[in-house]
Amino acid sequence: MLTRQQETVNGVDVERLKDTVNAVREDPSLAQFVFKARNKWLGRGRNRSSIKEFYGAGQEDTSRTSPFILENDEPEVLLGEDQAPNPVEFILHALAGCLTTTLVFHAASRNIEIESVESSLEGDIDIQGFLGLSNKVPRGYKSIRVKLRVKSDEPAEKLVELAKYSPVYNTVVGSVPVELTIEKV
Repeated sequence: MLTRQQETVNGVDVERLKDTVNAVREDPSLAQFVFKARNKWLGRGRNRSSIKEFYGAGQEDTSRTSPFILENDEPEVLLGEDQAPNPVEFILHALAGCLTTTLVFHAASRNIEIESVESSLEGDIDIQGFLGLSNKVPRGYKSIRVKLRVKSDEPAEKLVELAKYSPVYNTVVGSVPVELTIEKV
């Protein structure tokens, strides 16, 4: 019986990663994913999301036995109770997490060792847009600054190139159509 030795780079099973890439290359329909979240308002600026189901690799995923629960709130200065990060802070978290994971996985696929990754993010928002006080001010972030601190022998320019494969990065910097409907109950 042949046994395959597991090769890992940056903690990533490179053979499994290559198998995934090859499977998608052979059947591009496997690349289609639908992620889902449900949310409920809890009062004031607070609400809770439940994330469990998703569709991917040609089927509904059933591996999660219980949902992930995420809460968000607003700081007191924005009339919340400051019990959790606010949604725009979650955007920074999602961006940091996706840039990090993307960098590590793409580096592993190229046999590039990463010893550590840390990041700091800042985003600028003028709430006049949110408050409806100005049509000249964006309702969301005007700018976001991301600093990744990476310990690796690879040049910084190459690491930036790899990080930019991030789906969240590309969602934030690009324009994604969002269909918004209200169902009256």
